[in-house]
Amino acid sequence: MLDIKKVEVSGVNIAIVKNTETIVEHVQSALDLMATVQYEADSNLMVLNKTVLSSLFFELKTGIAGEILQKFINYRVKVAIVGDFSMYQSNALKDFIYECNNGQDIFFVPDEQEAIERLSRAR
Repeated sequence: MLDIKKVEVSGVNIAIVKNTETIVEHVQSALDLMATVQYEADSNLMVLNKTVLSSLFFELKTGIAGEILQKFINYRVKVAIVGDFSMYQSNALKDFIYECNNGQDIFFVPDEQEAIERLSRAR
């Protein structure tokens, strides 16, 4: 079951999305999630646990990560993905995460608190 919790930081809503199952498997499911979060939490800032994303997301050769994250950028939704990414051995993925973390829209962070901090500064 999809769990969306809204927290307010400096007058800005941040949605924390948790789920026990994968809910973002392709572009359409990402768009559906963005619409649901906008409706339920009135937010364009989103914290996602990495378990919400399909395992194919982390295989860059599939192109899924790029397609999904481009939709987040196109719709001006900033997202922090929370989890342990050390298990992934792909240098391309490590570089991708590094580049995202140096931007202003997408972050890969180890915990929810850092996700909230990064998103609250990225407005």
